[in-house]
Amino acid sequence: MRRTFSLGALALLLSGSALAPAMVTPALAVTQMAGEEDDNRKATVSGTEVAIREVDNLTPSLDVAPSPVLPQPIAPVPAQPSVVKVAKGQASWYGPGFYGNRTASGEVLRRGTLTAAHRTLPFGTRVRVTNLWNGRSAVVRINDRGPFHGNRVIDLAHGAASELGVTSSGVAQVKLEVLR
Repeated sequence: MRRTFSLGALALLLSGSALAPAMVTPALAVTQMAGEEDDNRKATVSGTEVAIREVDNLTPSLDVAPSPVLPQPIAPVPAQPSVVKVAKGQASWYGPGFYGNRTASGEVLRRGTLTAAHRTLPFGTRVRVTNLWNGRSAVVRINDRGPFHGNRVIDLAHGAASELGVTSSGVAQVKLEVLR
C-alpha cells in the first residue's frame, strides 16, 4: 500500500532533522515504502532513501535544552501565625499546690505544661507571651480561668513560667499577643 504525504507533513515529520533544509522544491512528494514490518520506516525523496523517525511527546527535542527538574518540597512551609490582639500587663504563675486538679476546661494540671489561665479568652486560644524584663517568650494555650488577684492579665502554668524566667520572681511584666 502506498501513502503520499504533502510537503507540510514531511516538514512536520522531519523538523529538527538535518534533512529539513534540503527540501526546497514545493512540488516534492514523498512516498512511504510499504511492506515494512519493523518501526524503522523509510521514504524516498526525489529518488533518495531517507529514514523517518517516529515522533512522540515523551521524546525531548534535540535543539532544546532540557529544563532542570526541581525537587518538590516534602511539606509546605508553615505560615507564621497572625497576631489578632496585643495587650500588656503583669503575669504570675501557679502550679505546685494545684498539680493533679482539674482546670476550668476539664484538663488535669500537670507540671511543665505550656498552658495559662486568662479571664476572658476562649479555651484553646494560643497566646505568645513575652517577658519584657528579659526578652524571653513562649506560646501558651489557654485552658483555665484567672488570675483573680490584682491587675494581673495572665496566670502561667509551671512550664510556661519556667521558659519565661518567671518562677523565681513570681511575677513579671509581659506582652500578650493573641494568635490566630
